[in-house]
Amino acid sequence: MHSDFRLALRSHWRQLVSSKQANFAVMTALCAPVAITLTAFAVDEGALYTERRAAQSLVDLAAITAAANIAKADAAVLATLADNGMNAVTLVGSGSATQPSATQAVVKVTRGRYAADTAIAASGRFEAGKQPYNAVQVSMRKIGHLYFGGAIMAPPVIGTTAIASAKAEAAFSVGSRLLRLDGGIANAILGGLAGGNIKLDVMDYDALITADIDVLSFVDALAAQLHVSAGTYSDVLAAEATIGQIATAMANVPGLDRASKLALQAIAAGAGNTVKVPLKHLVDLGPVGNLGLGQKPAGLTVAANALSMLTAGAALANGSHQVEVDLAATIPGLSAVTLDLAIGEPEQFSPWLAVGEAGTVVRTAQTRIKLTATVSPGTSALGGGIKLLSVKLPLHVEVAHAEAKLADISCPTGRPDSMRVAVAAQPGIASLRLAESDGGGFADFTKPQSFHEATIAEASIKLFLFSLDLLKIKGQAFATIQNIAPQTLTFDRSDIDGRKVKTVSTRDAVKSLTTSLVSNLSLSVEAAGFGLDVSSLLGTVKPAVATTLNAVAEPVDTLLNSVLSLVGVSLGQADIRVTGASCGRSVLVQ
Repeated sequence: MHSDFRLALRSHWRQLVSSKQANFAVMTALCAPVAITLTAFAVDEGALYTERRAAQSLVDLAAITAAANIAKADAAVLATLADNGMNAVTLVGSGSATQPSATQAVVKVTRGRYAADTAIAASGRFEAGKQPYNAVQVSMRKIGHLYFGGAIMAPPVIGTTAIASAKAEAAFSVGSRLLRLDGGIANAILGGLAGGNIKLDVMDYDALITADIDVLSFVDALAAQLHVSAGTYSDVLAAEATIGQIATAMANVPGLDRASKLALQAIAAGAGNTVKVPLKHLVDLGPVGNLGLGQKPAGLTVAANALSMLTAGAALANGSHQVEVDLAATIPGLSAVTLDLAIGEPEQFSPWLAVGEAGTVVRTAQTRIKLTATVSPGTSALGGGIKLLSVKLPLHVEVAHAEAKLADISCPTGRPDSMRVAVAAQPGIASLRLAESDGGGFADFTKPQSFHEATIAEASIKLFLFSLDLLKIKGQAFATIQNIAPQTLTFDRSDIDGRKVKTVSTRDAVKSLTTSLVSNLSLSVEAAGFGLDVSSLLGTVKPAVATTLNAVAEPVDTLLNSVLSLVGVSLGQADIRVTGASCGRSVLVQ
């Protein structure tokens, strides 16, 4: 009996021990709380990961939008966040200690400059606050959401950062508008600058004034002459070329009209080949220069006026040298005219045409003109025995460089048709003198010139039985044209596509250079070698001298403006043109 009971008990024990149902029940009872807790944490971790990814995507989008409109980066970021359902945002400045709350995210927008240079460590390519801006860094901190773990721990702070960059570029130039030129004067000036004998007529110059040259096609054509078969545009511009080579390359640009092509070929044939132009001082293509020959930048046109490019090159070839031109009696009322022209190097070798981002600067060259004109007196007999023998007009003009700085490039709506390019322009200060220079150094722009009274006229007076022929009327006058602050010119898409020229003018420009100087002319009279006091004669002589000079004021002004325009400068004005611009594509860089 006892034996059977033990056997039965042993059998039941074996069944109990071998039963899995009992093991699972116990294990489930013991492990269920742990499993539920781990599952809750996993759900929270997955939710936080998803929330962090969504926040990062939102910050990426905000950075891209802000970089596309850097001037209004803060507003662009807030608008992007709001459009994506995030309205509860506090925008903070650099160094702020503001912390996010459960209902409010904290966002910081930092503008700066990004350098896409592999030689720089990735962490150092963005420099906060460095201008000109081409990138935006957006950082966001927000409180994450916990669905199960909030009862035992504080919600974590989610932090995300993105940097986006957009390389906005524009092609622009500074100079003086060429409207119409006297062929003889232009030939003499251009021939003197180029060191050759150039013979074009007015129609040839008119063709060049209206012709535009695609600058990249010009560099491609120039590369063939310089035997550069491979490489980049910058490789070609690092070389030097003669005016003849430059004119030939321009003539070979596709699409040029026949009249302009023939005029350029004539200039190439007549230009000297001894002086070479440093091409990088003529054109600066900026980042576009890194493109291979034959390639074109998307959405960016680089164009230049044919005659302006040619004369800018001739001026560089002549830099700091003096050109002397005898214009003979080419102006009505003048019996003789001599013109001396000196052109200095542009400050810091700044080009007159450039492609670049905001902050890029172009400048004209400093220019000096000395014009000495002998005027034919209209009425020599002044009465009282006084006779006006000759009148001389010794004019000295010095124009400092005009400057244009690319201030801003933007596409407010993100579309190319909303393009806006702002250029801060300032005409060069001009000093105007009617006087005689003290000596040499005319072409030395490192030193200021000095002046003294000039002999403006000579006269004679008949006293009783003898005539006094050595009366000298001396004098000098001075005037300045200056503009202290730059003026901002704005070009929209239609201005750029139409290659519109906009002019910035000084606020105190004189209407007539010569008339202004003559009206301020201080005269004295002396009887050379006799020591006689003849100052009383001024009342008779001065009006006659002023009348004679005023009669030729307008043609002399026209001559001076033509000469200055030919070399790309003007009195009290600067012409600016934007031929192409692109806001670039805003992309994430970090």
